Parts: sequence; C-alpha cells; structure tokens
Amino acid sequence: MSVRQLLQAPHRLMFFIGAGNVLLAMLWWAAWLAAQYGGAWRMPETAVPPGWLHAFLMQYLVLPSFIFGFLLTVFPRWMGMPDLPRWRYAPVGAGLMGGQLAILLSTLGWEAGFTVGLWMALAGWLAGVATLGRLLLRDTARTWHARSCFAALLLGCAGLACFLVFVLGGDAWYAFASIKLGSVVMLLPIYLTVAHRMFPFFAANAVPGYKPWRPMAWLGAMWGFLLLHLVLELRHAYTWLWLPDAALLIASGVALWHWWPRGRMPGLLAVLFVGTAWLPITFGLYTAQSIIYLLTGEFVLGRAPMHAMFIGFFGSVLVAMVTRVTQGHSGRPLEMPALAWFAFAALQAVAVMRVVAEIAPDALFWQVASAAGWLIALLPWAARIGRIYLSPRADGRPG
Repeated sequence: MSVRQLLQAPHRLMFFIGAGNVLLAMLWWAAWLAAQYGGAWRMPETAVPPGWLHAFLMQYLVLPSFIFGFLLTVFPRWMGMPDLPRWRYAPVGAGLMGGQLAILLSTLGWEAGFTVGLWMALAGWLAGVATLGRLLLRDTARTWHARSCFAALLLGCAGLACFLVFVLGGDAWYAFASIKLGSVVMLLPIYLTVAHRMFPFFAANAVPGYKPWRPMAWLGAMWGFLLLHLVLELRHAYTWLWLPDAALLIASGVALWHWWPRGRMPGLLAVLFVGTAWLPITFGLYTAQSIIYLLTGEFVLGRAPMHAMFIGFFGSVLVAMVTRVTQGHSGRPLEMPALAWFAFAALQAVAVMRVVAEIAPDALFWQVASAAGWLIALLPWAARIGRIYLSPRADGRPG
C-alpha cells in the first residue's frame, strides 16, 4: 500500500478523503450530542451553533468529497474527453480535506482553524467547479446531465457564500439559506441527475428485458419543483409548501416505479433502488409535515423528513454507488462485499432511528444512538475502501 496510489485517479483521492471526512465529522457530532445528553464531559464552544456546523460539514465537505470524486471521473467520459491530469483534481482534495480538518480542530480549541478551514474549503470548491466548468465549455455534445450537475454545484457555491457571509457578521438568515441551498438545490439535484442517467443504464446491463426510463422532462420537472420548494422556504411561505412537496412525492414515486426492475437483480443493483425508495418516503414526510402545518401552524415532524433524505436516501445511495465504483475501478468483481452489505443494512436502521427520534419521548437519546449507529455502520466499510485506494488495482491495470 502507498499514499502515491491515491493520485492515480480522481475517485481514488476524493473517495478516500470522503471516507475520512464522514467518519471525523460524525465522530465530532456524536461526541457533542453525547456530551449534551450525559454531561460526562464538556465540548469546547464552536464558532457557530453546533447544529448549523454539523449541517455545513455534511453538506459542503463530507458529501461533496464523494461528489467531486465522481464528477471529476465521469465528466470527461460523458463528454468523450481524456481523463483529467492529477494537478487538476489534487487541489480539490487538499481543500476539502484540509478545510474539514482545520474546522474540526477549531472545535477542539484552535480558534484560527475555523477561518482557515472555511477558506480552504472555498478554495477546494472553486478548484473543482473551475475544472468541471472548463470541461463543460469544451463540450460540443450538450451533455445535459453534466449541465444539470454543474448548475447544482453553482447553487452549492451560492450556499457556501451565504455561510461565509453569516460567519463574517451577516444575519442568521444567511446560515438558514446556506443549509437550504445545500440540501434542496445542490445535493438533491446531483443525486437525482446521477440516478436518472446511471441507474436505468446499470439495470439494462444486468436484467434481461429491462427497458430504461430516462425522460429529460422528468428531470426538468424535478428541478422546477425543488426550486419552488426552496423559494417558499427562503420566504418562510410554509403554508404553500405542500404544493411542491406533493408534486415531488408523485414524481419520485413515478420514477421509482419505472426504474425498479421487475426481474431478479444482483445485490449491487438492488441496493441502488432500495436506497432510492427513501426518496418518496422523504417527500411523503415533507408533504405530511407541510399539510399539517397548513392546518395547524405546527411543524410536528421536526427534522424527520430531512434525515430521511440525508441518511436514508443520500447515505444509502452513497454506500451503493461508492461500492460499485470501488469494485469496478479496482479490478474487483461487481458485487456487494460483506462489509458493504453491513453498512447498507445498518444505515437503514439508523435512518429509521433518526426519523423516529423527532417524535420519540427521549429525542436526544435517539439522536445520540443514531449518530453512534452511523459510525458503527460506516467505519468497517470506510476502512475497506480506504485500503483499496491505497493499493494497486487487483487486475494490474492502471487507474
């Protein structure tokens, strides 16, 4: 094993960083929650409210580590261009890894680390967006999936800028806007775009007689509904949220129905669709919450819909997709290893646990348990893929 192996391909470096980022971010969050619950120790004060910092880390450093790794790998292939040289993707990894490390060190007492980390994160983001944007400018095939992902990344840059404005003394609304931009119109559209392009393709290669369903009108409609949801949230027009939420529920249910193979499918494919099943569950919870708010003026489900999305949908599909890329690009069989099955199954339990925590009598206990469960689920899986990225391909090929 050698650290030099990490620079052989974008996904090697960025997935390795992502695995480290997710474990470190959740370790800090689990420790902070446990400190609030048990009182056995006291965590240092953070530069911003801990819950907002948790949201920022997950949305702008943890999941984007994997997203940039994937997009920096597939953009050239979608557009028929050569693979990127390492000097194009190494700065992205340095910014996202160094940024999170510095921010987490600030939660342990290094005050300057918060500012250092934010600027490193911004530098990593800008390096990634500039590289992908350069490819898009050279794309003559009008690759709409690439354009959709890039538009989401630009909105993610806006969310990152909002967080910086808040930190520099802006109103708390900017932190709120950052969180909503990151989840609703950055992460969700990227996941939906990748699912729209790749999942039917994977299924067609594995299930005889499968007919891919990939209408661009569906993807455009999802963009419209998500943008409407965002605008209503930013304007605090909560009584109207049921309109885009119900539309998103119907549209996601239709997609899942068309995408789900009717025949037998291998485990590595099945986990993609099981993870995607959390999407209509998410929008079902959002719809119920918004309708109840319309009738009573209360958000009875709290953050349950958001965590169904982040843990159930984002987390499950992350494990499924990263495992698939890791197996295929390391020269290993396209199958779900035992540790990947454990991670995936455990995340289903963690997602249910975190959703229930919003209505359980002892909510903080269940939040602590779900944070610990996240670490238990992903630690063995992350250790395995980390070892793979530090090693040459099993089939001896480059990459």
